[in-house]
Amino acid sequence: MNGPGLVHVVDDDEAVRDSLEALLTAVGFDVRAYPSAQSFLNRLDGLERGCVVTDVQMPGMTGLELLGRLAGRSGEFPVIVLTGLADVPMAVEALKNGAADFIEKPFDSTVLLAAVHAVSTRLSQQEARTSELAGTAQRIASLSARERDVLSGIVAGSSNKVIARDLGISPRTVESYRANIMMKTQAASLSELVRMVLLTQESV
Repeated sequence: MNGPGLVHVVDDDEAVRDSLEALLTAVGFDVRAYPSAQSFLNRLDGLERGCVVTDVQMPGMTGLELLGRLAGRSGEFPVIVLTGLADVPMAVEALKNGAADFIEKPFDSTVLLAAVHAVSTRLSQQEARTSELAGTAQRIASLSARERDVLSGIVAGSSNKVIARDLGISPRTVESYRANIMMKTQAASLSELVRMVLLTQESV
């Protein structure tokens, strides 16, 4: 993905879609525009993750209904709701239901861009963390069964002597396994190794 991120614009008003696309493209965002919530959902499975900017009041499926349909995928498609003054209570309800933000119409371009940048930055950070966790999990999975036994002892805070006794091997052999574990996981220190394991367990 080039630039600061991808934005999916959903609005039945062609003029608004064009205006948003021009504004966001001008500052480097990649933009995909859709004339209805359903047209966006029809392509959802093949879409790249990105911030969703949607109007509330649209014929057919409303922006709030779209938000509900995306509830299980907010990590991939965080939603910013655009709302008219009369729709503010609906927008507040949208926030309670998981919307990342809401912007009142007519929107100030600076306010809108700041909101989209903030949401896109959080999405990018999530992607980086997900990628890091996947890499860590893969390295831990590459350990042999005995190395994982030793790793469990390390995470439990056991000394080499205790691990050796529990596994029926010598402390020197435990040290050898520890060295292999550090190399395979690419952990720079014992504390980093434990942190890596705990983070992968939390993500399960």
